[in-house]
Order: sequence, then structure tokens, then C-alpha cells
Amino acid sequence: QVQLVESGGGLVQPGGSLRLSCAASGIIFNIYAMGWYRQAPGKARELVATITSGAKSNYADSVKGRFTVSRDSAKKTVSLQMNSLSPEDTAVYYCYVNLLGPGGTRDYWGQGTQVTVSS
Repeated sequence: QVQLVESGGGLVQPGGSLRLSCAASGIIFNIYAMGWYRQAPGKARELVATITSGAKSNYADSVKGRFTVSRDSAKKTVSLQMNSLSPEDTAVYYCYVNLLGPGGTRDYWGQGTQVTVSS
């Protein structure tokens, strides 16, 4: 009943920028935390950035100063602005939302969007 649709991934050269967006739809009573995780080949999924309903953000050390997470609670969207990208940022990026729906409070995940940083 709840869907997360991501957009904005792709191929970018080192030093370049990309912006990811994620929109939540369905029966949603309240949205709490939103954010992004990523998974590189052969590695575990890791936190990139999260933002609370009070707009408090948290970042992985590896992206601090380069990535910015933001949300529009009215539109039920979360975005990730990624600057100064490096090959180490190559991964599938997953949107994450913790929300209250008809079934209670739970986590939801997007389908993933590929980000490739390469020259």
C-alpha cells in the first residue's frame, strides 16, 4: 500500500554531482525518519544520510561535507544532493522511510537506483 519511487541515479564523472529524489505514496498517517542507504558490490548496505521529522540530519563520515539530505514533508519526498563524487561512492542507493500506516509504524525501502562514478 505504501510505495517509494526513486529517481536521479546515473553515470557521472569523478568530481561531479547528482541529485537523488524519492517520493512516498499510499495510505500514510505520519512520516518520521527519511533517508538514504547504499550498497556497493560485495559489501553490506550502509547508512548514507537520514533526516528526522524535525529536520535533524545525520551523515556517514565518508559523505560529510559532500552530501546533503533534505525533505519536504508536505510532498512526502526526500532528496540527496551529492557533490564531489568519487568512484568509492559507486553503489545502489536505496530510499528509506519510517512511517505510520494502516499496519502500524514500520520501515519502507525503495527499489534502489544505481549511481556509478567513473571516468
